[in-house]
This record gives sequence, structure tokens and C-alpha cells, in this order.
Amino acid sequence: MALSQRVPQLQDLLLHLRQAPALLVSVTRTAGSVPREAGAWLAVCGDAVIGTIGGGQLEHQAIAHARELLAGLVTAAHETRRYPLGPSLGQCCGGVVELQYEHVYAIDMEALHARLSSATGHLALFGGGHVGRAIVRLLADLPFSVRWIDSRDEVFPPDVPANVQCEHSDPVQVAVADLPANSAILIMSFSHAEDLDIVAAALTRQRARGDVRYIGLIGSKTKWATFRHRLSVRGFSDAELQQVICPIGLPAIRGKRPAVIAVAVVAQLLALGLAEPAA
Repeated sequence: MALSQRVPQLQDLLLHLRQAPALLVSVTRTAGSVPREAGAWLAVCGDAVIGTIGGGQLEHQAIAHARELLAGLVTAAHETRRYPLGPSLGQCCGGVVELQYEHVYAIDMEALHARLSSATGHLALFGGGHVGRAIVRLLADLPFSVRWIDSRDEVFPPDVPANVQCEHSDPVQVAVADLPANSAILIMSFSHAEDLDIVAAALTRQRARGDVRYIGLIGSKTKWATFRHRLSVRGFSDAELQQVICPIGLPAIRGKRPAVIAVAVVAQLLALGLAEPAA
């Protein structure tokens, strides 16, 4: 269970649990307009709070009750509470949130890692260039578990976010077969030949397993027209090729700076719901 594979807040929680218990507060059910979705969580760890369930009076009351539980002022090991987001909370969202409170300990670390990391989207990013680096920086605080893959040695920076795992693969396209189910795939290698092979591998996996959520290829419409022809020659149908998005990124966000491209691409991933686990 490598630290590099954990989302940052989960890493902080697990590190804390090595020293002392914590009180985990999870959103288990929602109805109507609410600040956060089911699966959102925070943990009260001594004087610190890790994560958020949306802020406001709901979070204030949840933290206060969690501190009582952690201090032993309330003896329940597990508890569920229902919160209407109305005048009694000083909020006007109008929805309802159900929160689960539970004590967690060092012995729970493996189970918590499996449970809480499953609430993230899996992303495979092929390419360690300028745009790839800019995307990784943006993903540091977002709920993605990232495999960053390149065929070149020593291309990755020395420090990467906790939710990013760097991987050398040569030939690079063989890494596609081992990706987690329901991964999104972003392709931006240093070589058009590599890009083509990665797209072909992604389409081959999609044909065999049907478990790729997104295939995005950096480049222009002209690049995609060339790739489309070459992939057709390799035997991929029009319906299969329509699964590839190229150019990538929200078209309303324009610019060629790596940071601008990264914002457009990450915004598209979020707009498509790829930060959430597959249904």
C-alpha cells in the first residue's frame, strides 16, 4: 500500500492513525440540494480536521459531535444522524444529509484505504512533458488516482503529488492492459507514433472489456484525421473511433500555454464526471 497511490487527504488520515485513533464522519445518504455528495468525508484527528463534508453549520455541528465521540463524552461506537438543511441549522439548501460517525484505529488502515480510495476516479496519463506536468499539478487536490506513464527514463519530476504513481513502460502502450477497470486515459506522449500505439491499445482494450471510461488524445483536428485513417487501416470501426476525443479539453477555454491546456483538460474530466467512481 504505497503512499504514492493515496489521495492526499486519505494519506494524512492514515498517517495520523499510526499515532492515535480518529473519528470519521461520512456522508451516507442525501436528498435534494446538499453541499456534498454521498461518500464525502472528514476526520477529526485530535485538534485537526482532515477533509470536508461541505462546510457551513452542518460541518460545524458534525465536527463538534465528532469531538464529543472522540473524547468519550458520547459512548456510541457507530452512529448515524439525519440533518435537514433548513432553519434549525441556519442553512437554506433545502436538502437532507445523513451522516455516519465511527471511531477508526490503526487496525482499520487497510480497510479504510480500500473504502475511501474507491471513491476516486482512476486516470492514466501517458506523457511526462510540459502539459502532462501541468495536469498533474492540477490533479493534486482532486479526487483522482493517477498513473503517470512514460517510455523515457528519468522524465518524471522528483516530487509528485500523493495521488500520483509514476511508471516507466517501454513499449509504453503495454501499460494499457494493466490499468484498473473504468479508467480514463489521457494520451500526450512525446511521439506521434507512441500516441497512435496507445490509442490503438486503448481501443483494443475497450473492444475486449468495455471498461474504458474516456480516451482523450492531445492534438489538432488535422492530427486526429490522420490518426483516424491509420486506425481504420488497423481494423477499428467508425463506431470505435468515435470513442476517442481529440482535440481534448473544454473548447471555451482557449490558449496554447501548458497551464491553460491543463485547465481545459481537467475541467473536461470534471464535467464528464470522471472524478467520481463508475456507477
